[in-house]
Amino acid sequence: EVQLVESGGGLVQPGGSLRLSCVATGLTFSKYNINWHRQAPGKGLEWVSTIHPGGRRLYDESLEGRFTISRDDAKNTSYLQMNNLKTEDTALYYCATGTSDYIGSRGQGTQVTVSS
Repeated sequence: EVQLVESGGGLVQPGGSLRLSCVATGLTFSKYNINWHRQAPGKGLEWVSTIHPGGRRLYDESLEGRFTISRDDAKNTSYLQMNNLKTEDTALYYCATGTSDYIGSRGQGTQVTVSS
């Protein structure tokens, strides 16, 4: 059974940073795309970023270079470094297998709240 567990969310002031982690089990991690999505209150699920096997990275252009995705295949872990956070980044963040517009397995999410 594939399981993904996110962590690292929290409350941060505008302009601050957080690093989210996603630990995956039950799959050959190095062979999978890992995607990050988010869902803000009252809104639909939004794709944030993807990292392919081998390291190719894709981002939603609206992020303006503030987020960086990475992976450590030895630890079955993906990271999402988020800098210069804005109030509109407030959302429940999920990691998932699949693609930018197809979700395979996903975790329960980690809450990020950006507020002063």
